[in-house]
Amino acid sequence: MIGTLAGIGAVAVGASFAGLHTMVPWSQLYGANFNGEALPSRRLALTYDDGPNDPHTLHLLDVLARHEVKATFFMVGQFVRQRPQIARAVAEAGHAIGNHTYTHPNLIFVSKSNLRRQLEDTTKAIEDATGQTPKLFRPPFGGRRPGTFAIAREYGMMPVMWRVTCFDWSAKSNETIERHANRQIKGGDVILLHDGGHLAMGADRSYTVRATDNLIAKYKESGYEFVSVPEMMG
Repeated sequence: MIGTLAGIGAVAVGASFAGLHTMVPWSQLYGANFNGEALPSRRLALTYDDGPNDPHTLHLLDVLARHEVKATFFMVGQFVRQRPQIARAVAEAGHAIGNHTYTHPNLIFVSKSNLRRQLEDTTKAIEDATGQTPKLFRPPFGGRRPGTFAIAREYGMMPVMWRVTCFDWSAKSNETIERHANRQIKGGDVILLHDGGHLAMGADRSYTVRATDNLIAKYKESGYEFVSVPEMMG
């Protein structure tokens, strides 16, 4: 009886451990992914999910241009279809673009065939809008399971996660976003922010735009360099 209970407990712990790693951004358990470079590093990579978003992606492009910073945008295919001109503006400004699926589902619950369709439809939307084929992939919510990243690699895309979470999707001020960032940044970090919202076009990301402006100014003054994910990957 004791042996049986111990066995059940071990299975439960194992399942809990495995379940946790479906969402932990820096975990490598379900496939290798890039989330930053090793210390010591004075480089930071800003990344933005869930766009293109009208009008805040364009406002963000203005901030990045003023600071002469290149970032990485993980785009949702259905929004690229809705605003191809914004996706094109991101590409023309020299920023990197990644695949963030077509409808932003949690991939923990998505079949392999549906995942392939999500990736293919998004890549096609990005190609049609920008003329570029995305070489980076980020799963919505960070959710993945065994095989998710392997399928992305079949399409020539490197999985990219992050080490700094700014919680900007629920922030009530730009100061809140900045506090989250300042508490976590150590150098060599991929930083998660959002220029859109996965539910619909038009999500208010004005706090993210302001926070971006302030964070770049602060960390540049401290001697950090901002690079795109492909630049950080080398």
